[in-house]
Amino acid sequence: MKAHLNISKNALLVSAFFLLTFRLFAQPGGLELLPGSDILTYNEKTGIHKLIGNVNFIYQGNKMYCDSAYFYERKNAVRAYGKVHVNKRDTLNLFCDSLFYNGNTRMAKLWGNVRVRDREYKLTTDTLEYDARKGQAYYQYGGEVQSIISNERLTSRIGYFHPDSKNFFFSKEVNYQSPDIQLTTDTLRYVYSQKKAYFFGPTNILNDGTKIYCESGWYNVDSGEGELTKNAVIERGSDYISGDTLIYLPDEQVSIGKGNVFYRDTTEKMNFEGDYAYFSDSLNYSLITGRAVASKEMNKDTLYVHADTLYSYKDDSLEYIKAYHGAQIFSNDIQGKADSIAYDPQKDRLEMYYSPIIWSNGAELKGVFMEVEIIDSVIDRVNIHDSATILMEVEPKEYYNQIAGNKIIALFKDNEVQKAFVNGNAMTIFFPEDEEKTDTLNTVKRLGMNRLYASDLRIDIDSNEIVGVSYIEAPDGAFYPMEQIVKKEQFVPGFNWKMALRPESKESMLKED
Repeated sequence: MKAHLNISKNALLVSAFFLLTFRLFAQPGGLELLPGSDILTYNEKTGIHKLIGNVNFIYQGNKMYCDSAYFYERKNAVRAYGKVHVNKRDTLNLFCDSLFYNGNTRMAKLWGNVRVRDREYKLTTDTLEYDARKGQAYYQYGGEVQSIISNERLTSRIGYFHPDSKNFFFSKEVNYQSPDIQLTTDTLRYVYSQKKAYFFGPTNILNDGTKIYCESGWYNVDSGEGELTKNAVIERGSDYISGDTLIYLPDEQVSIGKGNVFYRDTTEKMNFEGDYAYFSDSLNYSLITGRAVASKEMNKDTLYVHADTLYSYKDDSLEYIKAYHGAQIFSNDIQGKADSIAYDPQKDRLEMYYSPIIWSNGAELKGVFMEVEIIDSVIDRVNIHDSATILMEVEPKEYYNQIAGNKIIALFKDNEVQKAFVNGNAMTIFFPEDEEKTDTLNTVKRLGMNRLYASDLRIDIDSNEIVGVSYIEAPDGAFYPMEQIVKKEQFVPGFNWKMALRPESKESMLKED
């Protein structure tokens, strides 16, 4: 079972670029005019410096270029217009149509074709605001972050940046794209120091054929670790996994599911569900526990297997299943119970260990160990080993057709026992019947009880009635009329009718947990 969550380290386009960008206005110092302005005027009354044409100056350690600018000396504020360009140490450049910065309140606002660019990334938006005191920059009318050196692109309607705390927020129509990944979400928080991205709201990720959905969670862009919560789903090829929480640990190639975990292999037509699941990609191994159920689609039915713990592993694309402690099986026609059950897909066989029971219509099959063989999704035979019995109720709590021996091979047709081959210490007790016809009614009359012993027997069965018995050596037996039946003689050794333990539905198996 494979459930991958594998997003590249640069997935969110957030790097040291943002840590530098909005420190432009946080440096101390006044305005230093550089040569080149066409017109320079100063109004002593208002304290306003006006610069027009090829304006360039240094303000708080940053070079600024524009068509025109106003420096409000008393307010310690700058307004710049037309082809505004701010340069910081030749590594970071900011462009816009107009800019306002108040050096006292340390508030900045940029309008029109805003672009912020370093050597790796560029930010494009229409309006950008920055509060240097709070260390927060944000856009509210749509923005785009794009990589210069790769094909990565992130867009959102709203973006908040906190360079000092290294926290970043994107919300409303967040969309990330790269050559391998597409990510959309409602709200995204990125903690740079931890390399973690947090999702809030419906999130879809498409990564190298893997589809991921969740409504909350986080992802580490460095290590690839992730934790998806709230209706989390991962789809990859024939694998589908969902749960309240899905965790991926790429270094260990391990996935963990917690709460309402559901896994489906569409190729094998197998489903698994439980409260907790552990998947190892490297070992092709999985474990599910807590109300654990496996189900396999058969021809016209579905076979359910329940136990305290379900194990599954793949070998040569075949999926083997083991159910431990309190194992039960249920389908419309066949039900069963044992301490543990194993499914071998190569032989298409269920192996049942420790006090196994199979129920088919009114028949109850028991032994120390059982093998249930399946052909074309239909039960073909049941091999019962050691202290084997087949019990068939003919009159509730009164009479039972019975077969016992060291080993029984029960052949099925349409999920009903049709024949039984008994090897070693064979014994059968059955109640033959006769049909009485009158002018208006057909009635069934029990003739008595037959009890036969032999080393081996072949028994033909029709609708839980024994209709024929064959043997190699002459059997030892007796026939008792109904009125002469002795109660203690009408049961095979170890007779124990356990129909009350029979699972009635998939849900009834879980009620016992």
